[in-house]
Amino acid sequence: MMIPQKVADQLNEQVKNEFFAAWTYLSMAYAFETMGLKIFAKWFFKQAEEEREHAEKIAQYLLDQGAEVKLTALDKPATQFKSAEEIVAGAVAHEKQVTQNIHDLVDLARSENDKATENFLQWFVEEQVEEVASTTELLDMVKMAQGPGQLFMLENRLYHMLESK
Repeated sequence: MMIPQKVADQLNEQVKNEFFAAWTYLSMAYAFETMGLKIFAKWFFKQAEEEREHAEKIAQYLLDQGAEVKLTALDKPATQFKSAEEIVAGAVAHEKQVTQNIHDLVDLARSENDKATENFLQWFVEEQVEEVASTTELLDMVKMAQGPGQLFMLENRLYHMLESK
């Protein structure tokens, strides 16, 4: 193995964290479907797919470094939500936690003098800036939309944001 075991173990934990993020976003997407907010659901389905891709990217890195990928059980994500704002606020909090996890991994790689992993993780550092910014922007918009009618108007704006990516 070309990376320290300690780093490999934490990368495996991050694989789990990324799959849990995907699972969480799927739960949020289904909640939006239930609320009749199909474009919000689409946004969260897209986020779930991105998180799954992040998990796979880390898993492939582990394999490329000669380390074992160890999949472990995921916790159950929340499934009951009171409002669109609660869902999106939860997404913001989740992205901030993932950001902290990535920063901790960078610190670990640095302390273990694992330059390859530190370099690999820079993509995730940059990605988390975008993830926190986009979920925070969505939360700000949801907070401005008072009442179900305005949430449907916001859906139209969100639709155009998704189509432009």
